[in-house]
Amino acid sequence: MNAKIFISFFSALLTIEPGWAQNQEAADSLMRELQEVVVTAKQPATKLVGSTLVSTIPGSNLADLGTALDVLAQLPMIKVQDNTVSVIGKSNIEIYIDGRSMDGELELQQILSSNLKKVELLMAPGATYGSETGAVLRITTRRNFVKGLSLTEQFQFQRYRKWSVMDNLGLNYRTGGWDFFLNGIINRNNHLIKGSTTNKLVYEEKETVVGSSQHNSYPTITGMIKAGFNYAKDSQSFGAYYRLSPEHGDFNNIGTEWLDNNPVLSREIDKRIRAHSHFASVYYENTFADKYLLHFDGDFKTSKADNRTATTYPDANADNVNSTDYRNSTLWAGKLYLRCPLWNGDFTVGTQNSYTHTTLDYRMLNNKVGEYIPSSLTDARQISSALFASWARTLGKFSLSLGARYEYVDYDFKVDGKRDENVSRRDHQLTPDLSLSYSFSDDAQISLSYRMPTVKPPYSQLTGSLSYVGLHEIEGGNPVLRDEQLHDVQLFGMWNGFMLQANFMRSIDTYAFVKQLYPADNLQLLMHPMNIDVSALSLYLVWSKPMGCWTPNVTAGMYRQWFTLDNTRHNKPIFSYYFDNTLALSHGWMLTANINGQTQGDMHTNRFCTMWFTMDASVSKTFLHKALTVKLSATDIFNTAGNDWTMNTCGIFVDKCQSYDRRGVSLNVIYNFQPRKSKYKGSSAAEDELKRL
Repeated sequence: MNAKIFISFFSALLTIEPGWAQNQEAADSLMRELQEVVVTAKQPATKLVGSTLVSTIPGSNLADLGTALDVLAQLPMIKVQDNTVSVIGKSNIEIYIDGRSMDGELELQQILSSNLKKVELLMAPGATYGSETGAVLRITTRRNFVKGLSLTEQFQFQRYRKWSVMDNLGLNYRTGGWDFFLNGIINRNNHLIKGSTTNKLVYEEKETVVGSSQHNSYPTITGMIKAGFNYAKDSQSFGAYYRLSPEHGDFNNIGTEWLDNNPVLSREIDKRIRAHSHFASVYYENTFADKYLLHFDGDFKTSKADNRTATTYPDANADNVNSTDYRNSTLWAGKLYLRCPLWNGDFTVGTQNSYTHTTLDYRMLNNKVGEYIPSSLTDARQISSALFASWARTLGKFSLSLGARYEYVDYDFKVDGKRDENVSRRDHQLTPDLSLSYSFSDDAQISLSYRMPTVKPPYSQLTGSLSYVGLHEIEGGNPVLRDEQLHDVQLFGMWNGFMLQANFMRSIDTYAFVKQLYPADNLQLLMHPMNIDVSALSLYLVWSKPMGCWTPNVTAGMYRQWFTLDNTRHNKPIFSYYFDNTLALSHGWMLTANINGQTQGDMHTNRFCTMWFTMDASVSKTFLHKALTVKLSATDIFNTAGNDWTMNTCGIFVDKCQSYDRRGVSLNVIYNFQPRKSKYKGSSAAEDELKRL
């Protein structure tokens, strides 16, 4: 019955008179100010400017695709999976919208594709950004001229193995130089993941097998309420906003455990998650003397999470294993910079400072398990202060950019109230960067860059506490993880629709996960991160050439690393391909079909499985002068996506088989009444610290 209602509703929408979308008035400034000019739709233009890929959206096939998330999924070098944006060949990306950092992944679903102006992908971020930032995605929205009240309502309905629903309401009111906004989102997700884990090792001079199976259900309800204002007049602007984000989740895993040929034990894990966070941000910007730009950002965030886990063995004579963990985090941050002309170039100088405090109170409530997984209270405080400067200049066909970032870090780590001198430290870090570009013509450019960033591990991996996984398995962090020192050389070129990205990276003290024996009275396997040294080469060739209403993007790539652990080489390359297609038809119809695959290969300590062919597709249509957009999407159509991997570390071979619920359909309905963009010009004062928290 639900399926019949779903199909009937969608069919009724498609029968609405299509003529609404044919005679609408364009929303951009060119058509409003010069009514006699007719703008003909064109393909999205992507070109290389220095080491930045710039894609223009207005008038292209992507302008009516739906949301910003839909547009990003069709652009070169950018991939979207499960609403998460990534850049091919890069990690630790930052996303900025109109100069401010992205406020959660749901924000990209709030922005309409018709309101996008351009998307810039910085493949070699300079000293202005955090040293660990691998790439920066800058999204600029279009300026609309409608004042008063605007409204955007978006409803998304998904069916994978379980049902998921999302509703998003945005209100905006603009009068004079004031801009007030209020957004509310409620999202109910329910994911189901199946799999098994097999561990093989030699224990007490005997070949031993430790295994488990999983049937994981992840029902979660998340919400977000955000309110703020912006004021802009002449050369000055300022603004602030507050955001409340609650989360309510109940994790359930019904599975089994076994040891060698012993009877299989039934196991059930229940985890209750209750969390919320408060975030406040302010900014001020002023342009004076027509050439000096002063900008300030300030952030405050506090978050709390209360997790309770219960593991039971219904059919065995084994005690229940219960544990709790309470996590509190606080962040204060500020960023101030000045931009001005210097020596016929653009010069930026500034400072960025933050204070971070996070505590984790882990309590093991089973006395027997507590003998090898003790309760602990960890307390981490960090003071970070950075100075940065960058300078860029264009000399004819040459473009030069150079910068440096100095950072002082004071990290204090305590366990049960006692300072750990082996972990606590004070560091002085210098991060230089250099980029040189040459433009042969409008269709041919080349860029060479070098960076030497310092990458800090996330706080979740720095904890010293351990977590109970099963009768013979433990997971935990590693408080003695060192910061990664990275040497990154990148070559980027573009010629007549072809793009080439080549990266060579030498990572000192990056981290990877290993599984090894844990000292205890019985057999215990510990999964945790450790520092490793890796060299890696990545090559990606992209071709994109619009052909009428069809816009294809083809990417072929290779990742190859050099890494040896315990006399075992992890050097098998991964070859991958991506084939994205956008088809713009008449009467507001849009079709997409994205295909990708990869071969088996190594990344750090993991060997990922072969995934030859997966496919996602969508069909969308606009109505009511493009005020209403209806989109039907299907992911993993042939149910071929996989996430299997193996790991061979410290004498233990791990075979992990996982089946994610990526195969499904979703219906997205978006209605807009006088859409307005937020004029908030602030950005995060400490984006890297927010990610680590």
